[in-house]
Amino acid sequence: MSLPALYVSRLLPPAVMSVLTERFRLVAQPGPLPPEKQSLRKGLEEAEAAICTLTEQIDREALHAAPRLRVIANYAVGYNNIDLDAAKDRGIVVTNTPDVLTEATADMAWALLLATARRIPEGHGLVQQGAWTGWEPTQLLGADVYEKTLGIVGMGRIGNAVARRAAGFRMPIVYCNRTAPAPSDTAPSWRHLSLQKVLSESDFISLHVPLTPSTRHLIGAAELRLMRPTAFLINTSRGPAIDEAALVDALRERRLAGAGLDVYEQEPALHPGLRSLAQVVTLPHLGSATLSARVRMGMVCIENIRAVLEERPAPNRVN
Repeated sequence: MSLPALYVSRLLPPAVMSVLTERFRLVAQPGPLPPEKQSLRKGLEEAEAAICTLTEQIDREALHAAPRLRVIANYAVGYNNIDLDAAKDRGIVVTNTPDVLTEATADMAWALLLATARRIPEGHGLVQQGAWTGWEPTQLLGADVYEKTLGIVGMGRIGNAVARRAAGFRMPIVYCNRTAPAPSDTAPSWRHLSLQKVLSESDFISLHVPLTPSTRHLIGAAELRLMRPTAFLINTSRGPAIDEAALVDALRERRLAGAGLDVYEQEPALHPGLRSLAQVVTLPHLGSATLSARVRMGMVCIENIRAVLEERPAPNRVN
């Protein structure tokens, strides 16, 4: 019995690749870097199913040139890299990987928050470069985190997980969301406010929004002016949610204390001003980068694909 033809755009963790090679016939050998456009197109044309990442833009033209394709499992929570309308027209199911990366990404948001507030990368560099001459009363003074107000923009799964972690720091929580979820038993004091109020009342602001037309440059020049000059902006959601040029201006003019970024407007490029600012911590999109989370993401993709090929409802269908 022949195995289903599968296109995998990027090399996934070994545990995932082992299952894929056992259960599917790979139409191409994936590599660590994004595929060229023609390679992506050819792989989709030959496959019944595909696993792709956010870096692969799958447009209407590519989908209509893939007559055998039945399902695209996006190895991510987001899926704005795929033309959903075109997929629907072709009868192609599109799925994502929610839940399994929630806790890993929430941990990363906190890592950025603490690293930025307490100037950890600067301190690490000082020691590693042999420039540290000993303890000083005024050396690398950072900001307090304990009992400061945490603002969450987007109280979905990840935003909720970030807010829950704040309990240990006794941080008041304010948040904005498209809807106002009822406070849980563990968080009766969370306050639902407008975006403007969240920005103006928070000491730390963490973004957790999908990329849509309404969230592109959600944080621009006007929004940055609402923030306190002592505040920090953390982004582990989608890069284009922040206008990077406006952020650089705010940081240079000391209208904002710092920023912790894991995602960027034009990945892997970033605004050159961000590289030269000591009060910015930049990471290479590591939000879900734990071995456990990345393996589970792959297994969710496999289950979604198997469901579609076996004519069962896909657990994580987005279109």
